[in-house]
Amino acid sequence: MEVSRDMQIQAPKVPHLVILPIPFQGHINPMLQLATLLHSKGFSITIIHTDYNSPNPSNYPNFNFEPLPVGLSDGQVRTKDLVTILCILNDSCQAPFHDRLSRLLLDGPVTCIITDELFYFTKAVADQLKLPRILLGTSSATFATTMASLKLLRQNGLLSITVGPLYKFSPGSSNSLLTQDYSCMAWLDKQAQQTVIYVSFGSSASFDKRDVVEIAWGLANSNQPFLWVVRPGSIHGHDWVELPKGFEEKTREKGHIVKWAPQQEVLAHPSVGGFWTHNGWNSTLESICEGVPMLCCPYLLDQNVHARYVSHVWRVGMQLENGFDRSEIEWAVRKLMVEIEGKEMRECVGALKENAMRCMAKGGSSYESLESLIHLIMSL
Repeated sequence: MEVSRDMQIQAPKVPHLVILPIPFQGHINPMLQLATLLHSKGFSITIIHTDYNSPNPSNYPNFNFEPLPVGLSDGQVRTKDLVTILCILNDSCQAPFHDRLSRLLLDGPVTCIITDELFYFTKAVADQLKLPRILLGTSSATFATTMASLKLLRQNGLLSITVGPLYKFSPGSSNSLLTQDYSCMAWLDKQAQQTVIYVSFGSSASFDKRDVVEIAWGLANSNQPFLWVVRPGSIHGHDWVELPKGFEEKTREKGHIVKWAPQQEVLAHPSVGGFWTHNGWNSTLESICEGVPMLCCPYLLDQNVHARYVSHVWRVGMQLENGFDRSEIEWAVRKLMVEIEGKEMRECVGALKENAMRCMAKGGSSYESLESLIHLIMSL
């Protein structure tokens, strides 16, 4: 039996999403996790990314990657002022993003664009090209509650998309912009359960050399096993910094230092019993989801709000209040790792972990919010 041309069944069009992450590690991670999740639900994904801090396309063979030249100077790239970089990116990305998106539309329709909320220029582009736009907020709901306009946003239906923790929904390829040192996993295997404090201040925080010396001796004097991430370029004026004399000899049996670690795997390791963190939302969320209490050392912006919730509201950690002093660090590490207060924090974070898992299960709030997001995109 032959089927006439008019009777042939047309294959349904695959909805096409254009994703634009902001080129900071803490923002790239959740955006690519969301893209991976949406691809698993049947969406075609194009990632438009800046030539600054570009993700590795080989980690995502199912995505189409389109580079976005923004022409940052060496001086602009080296600046530690993230707000300045953000303003420069918003100014320089609008024209090339409009051009790249217009070319994509020549090849077929785009269902919608999903961009980081900090890329505010995308509203003008979306309006000009008459495309729906969805924003991904990569901070916490607790930070959003500090915004005076929260009630108004909710009343107008503009704040409803709580679909995390995304890294638990879409585990897979690494989104790290830095090379991860997996040697630390073998070292962790040799440590006793819940004895190691993991120390990492994220991809952007930077310190004076004196701070590093105080951190080093605070860790050494605590006499607790530690895994410490010392990121190249994180010390003001130094690509790398020599640790204080005598430190390595004192900590040879207790400590392990790497330039960058596979954080999710580290926090999930049974030997890790505490996390000294800058309280970026990715790090805070990952620590909660793995049931690890925190020692809080916020660096900027929403991290201060997260640290306050961790220490004073959820009571799953404690905050260093007086900067970097080796005596206070020694006291705080021991309190978190071996004192009764640390045990209580560990119990509290364990309860939060269970709540997070329930939210992700079928019928949970995060699961249902994700389903609502997919239905919304499909209706566009």
